[in-house]
Amino acid sequence: MHMAHLVTTAMLAIRRGGAPASPEAVFPDWQPHDRFGIVIDEPFGGLGAALLIQLATTLFYDARPSRRAERKVYPEIYALHRGRGFGAHAPFDFWPARREAILDGDHRVLLDAVNDRGITRLALPDRPPRDIEHRPKEEDAALDRIVSAVVYSAGGRVDAPDFTISGTDLRTEHNPGRVLKLAGEPQPKPTGSGSPLLKESDTSYHDWIELRRGDTTPADRERAIARRRALLDEAGLATESYRFIGVAEALKRL
Repeated sequence: MHMAHLVTTAMLAIRRGGAPASPEAVFPDWQPHDRFGIVIDEPFGGLGAALLIQLATTLFYDARPSRRAERKVYPEIYALHRGRGFGAHAPFDFWPARREAILDGDHRVLLDAVNDRGITRLALPDRPPRDIEHRPKEEDAALDRIVSAVVYSAGGRVDAPDFTISGTDLRTEHNPGRVLKLAGEPQPKPTGSGSPLLKESDTSYHDWIELRRGDTTPADRERAIARRRALLDEAGLATESYRFIGVAEALKRL
């Protein structure tokens, strides 16, 4: 649960309409029981929303600071891989493994997963809406609960963006770098002598990373590295862009 202390909202600069904005501009009226979910549909796709994921995570802890020190809980964030696995995103603290679900490509299964996890803030790849029909009442359940939705690009920048998020501290690049590093380099299995509060000391975390290594190819990893580098300024800090979308339309993009 390193994200409880690694990144703060002060490290994430938001601009909306060309002017500085607060996290409230991205996730209005965030509440302690909000849950963030991101749909991933290509290798390392979630890295295009790395700063958005980290913003949602910091808000999870800011909404109830006791989560950082007293309860020591992992953030209620969920990565939903559509169709197959697209590489472990667990370094962002999508942990335990149930928070990173590998689902089949059926849009109905995907909406079931969104509803089962009680997701209230949804991020989707920027794909065109489709004429799809969900299971009876599942769409109504989602419309009743989901507060806001955004689209992102696996490359980190969408067309006609509504807002941007920029890192102001190199620690905001730790998680993207870790995802790519673990995908390329087998790691030694933990001995069990580390802190029980760190997922990196958990043998099941090691096993999950190794299992997901088969999701991607070396070429996928090189492409993701190049995409991330393209977002960085001279100081090594990224800027990502996003677009808001209505929840009803978001459900047609699942």
